[in-house]
Amino acid sequence: MIDLKDLRCLSALARHKHFARAANECGISQPAFSMRIRKIEDRLQTPIVRRGNRFQGLTEDGMMIVRHARTIIDEVELFEQEFRCQRGQISGSLKLGVIPTAVGYVSLLLIELNRQYPDIVVRLETASSLAIQQGLEDGRYDAGITYTDGAPADLLHVEPLYDEAYMLLVPRALAPREEGEIAWAEAAQIPLTLLEPAMQNRRIIDQIFAQAGATPHVVAETSGFTSSIVMAVQGLSATVLPRVLVDSLGPLSGVVALPLVDPVQEKSVCLVSAFRETGLPTLEALRSVAEQAER
Repeated sequence: MIDLKDLRCLSALARHKHFARAANECGISQPAFSMRIRKIEDRLQTPIVRRGNRFQGLTEDGMMIVRHARTIIDEVELFEQEFRCQRGQISGSLKLGVIPTAVGYVSLLLIELNRQYPDIVVRLETASSLAIQQGLEDGRYDAGITYTDGAPADLLHVEPLYDEAYMLLVPRALAPREEGEIAWAEAAQIPLTLLEPAMQNRRIIDQIFAQAGATPHVVAETSGFTSSIVMAVQGLSATVLPRVLVDSLGPLSGVVALPLVDPVQEKSVCLVSAFRETGLPTLEALRSVAEQAER
């Protein structure tokens, strides 16, 4: 008999495309993991995995079985959460994929979520917009917070949250002034640490610099904001941050935060979820807290 653990192993394998990493996620040894995949194949009398020296992908039957496995896993999670909800307890896990620029906003949101719903455990991962969309499709995430541009409304449930504005966080020694605003063209002349080109935020920033007729003086690229903030505080370079992230940091010594203008640009950020997840009680709780924050 195929059990839920077998289906979760299969879903993990389809997501990681690697036996060892999938086994590690499932918390079992690789031999035990392989036995569970074989168990499904024996039960259904069809190969699921194209095997060689390493994982080579799923068979056509395997891809169909994975789709059904994910549906079953989602339904079980929904059933368990709704059952607890009927008893007045909203609890369970919420897997959330978040673009790096929204981490400050989400952190404040999760503080309030924990205050109102202390039994919800959130697993938060930072990821690119594309990775969030893929994660929603393969079940890695229950929901994502990403840019509204590019979020396919025909495939995902899209709910706008806020508009992202930008500020320059610059060491005092490099700052042209300590108050007021700064034009993008002027900011381009200061040594900058920006996100790596694969991130959508970097593409947005590059487009704004181009619109201002300027080429930024980039001295370093990172996959997240932690390094760029540290470099600014240490006086090495400036960085471009969303205003909501700057506000969440509180006072920082040795740096100045200046709003970026000429042009003033804002990008819409939204909450996205797969249509199959829209009734998940933990997700409904997050929606409720987000709506309160907008008031």
